[in-house]
Amino acid sequence: MSDSETSKPRSNKSKRRSLLKWIKRSLWIAAALGLLAMIVVAFLPKPVLVDVVEVERGALRVTVDEDGRSRVSDRYVLSAPLTGNLGRIELDPGDDVGEGEVIARLVPLARPLMDAQSRAEAEARVAAAAAQLRQARASVERGRAALAFADTQVGRQRQLMARGTVAQVALDRAELEHRSRREEVTSAEFGVRVAAHQLEMARAALGRFDDGANAGEQMEVTSPIEGQVLRLLHESAGVVQAGTPLVELGDPSHLEIAVDVLTSDAVQITPGQRVIVERWGGDSLEGHVRLIEPSAFTRTSALGVEEQRINVVIDLDSPRDEWRRLGDGYRVETQIVIWEADDALKVPANAVFRHEGGWAVYAIVDGVARLTSVETGRRNGLEVEVIGGLEEGARLVAHPSDQVSDGVPVEGR
Repeated sequence: MSDSETSKPRSNKSKRRSLLKWIKRSLWIAAALGLLAMIVVAFLPKPVLVDVVEVERGALRVTVDEDGRSRVSDRYVLSAPLTGNLGRIELDPGDDVGEGEVIARLVPLARPLMDAQSRAEAEARVAAAAAQLRQARASVERGRAALAFADTQVGRQRQLMARGTVAQVALDRAELEHRSRREEVTSAEFGVRVAAHQLEMARAALGRFDDGANAGEQMEVTSPIEGQVLRLLHESAGVVQAGTPLVELGDPSHLEIAVDVLTSDAVQITPGQRVIVERWGGDSLEGHVRLIEPSAFTRTSALGVEEQRINVVIDLDSPRDEWRRLGDGYRVETQIVIWEADDALKVPANAVFRHEGGWAVYAIVDGVARLTSVETGRRNGLEVEVIGGLEEGARLVAHPSDQVSDGVPVEGR
């Protein structure tokens, strides 16, 4: 065998040894790199798990939410027109009464007890009733003038809308004003009927002092309105003084809702604003603000804090059949709509927080939280209007914890 033939196997063995060494080195290097990668990954910051919300467009409503009480809008307290013996009132709360129906019967005291002072008091009641009647008639005239103007405005708005120069909301506002003025006239006319009845009763009582009048004749106290008995204020028989309240009457088909709100909220409320009435025992009802009373009062909250509040009076716009079961003095929850939009850019309120005197969010960009300043507008307890700084569809961190900061990797739960 030649030397060349002997050297070939040796060369092949050397190559195999070199290859095996290279493979071993490669495996060791790969293992070392893998271990190094594991160490690096272990020390890299892990993404913080967060709740993710999106910027979207939709309806946004800002409301003042308060509890309220329903009440009969026009109510009348029937009082004793003179001092005498009152027979037992046989009516019960909830009983229907007609206009002119006898509510109570009074037998005046004997003439010796009807002295000059009693006569002077009776004359004063006649004068007061006459003045009240004049005032009520003046209120009717003012109300009718306002109603005529509102009727003219509705006609003008309908013409402008037919030409396409005004929006539907302008006509709706004019119709709402017209409805409010009509309700005011109805209430004022009720006041005239009541005042006329009071004057009639006062004159009848005064007539008992005239010569020739039968002072001991039984006097019938009648109802000035058609409605229901709301409360019995003096049920038992016995002697009553002139002016003693006997029965409270009203028409439950004419209800309003009284809501006392904080004065800081009241400055945002104006007559005509839409109201949603809920949690009264039936479906949601629609109404509107008719009146904000002129004088506030102090009330102590459940926490013992004194608050300045003011009454807001609301009229129901829903059909009577929808709230027929709602009675006088029922508790309701109201949402007075002070602003609303159908296509607002909005975000959940839990994604927005104070930052350097403004508002900011953590926007998620490529898996990283980025501190982003935003310009906000209207807000309610759940959502905030976005005016600038964000686009629709942007993903945000909700309820950012102290683990979230600018540049921190985040991951949605």
